[in-house]
Amino acid sequence: MAKSNLRSRHKAKRKKIGPSTDYFLSENISYIDYKNTDILRKFINDQGRIIIRSYSRLTAKNQRKVTRAIKRARQMALLPYTIIEQKEQK
Repeated sequence: MAKSNLRSRHKAKRKKIGPSTDYFLSENISYIDYKNTDILRKFINDQGRIIIRSYSRLTAKNQRKVTRAIKRARQMALLPYTIIEQKEQK
């Protein structure tokens, strides 16, 4: 009975998405611009939420920069706050 409790306590490991290194370091990008929405969309999921650092594999410093850039782009209406799926009309 003790072994079954141990198994249930362990969380399932989640598969990490993306490259194993920081995207901005590998592409040699020093400034994260809020106007470059093509890059910022890589760090937003299907629901419009910002991808967490453990999935995006960014450094803490670059994650803060990306978050700040996404929020600025949302205020300037370059990126949506939420993504609403439209139903197909027949």
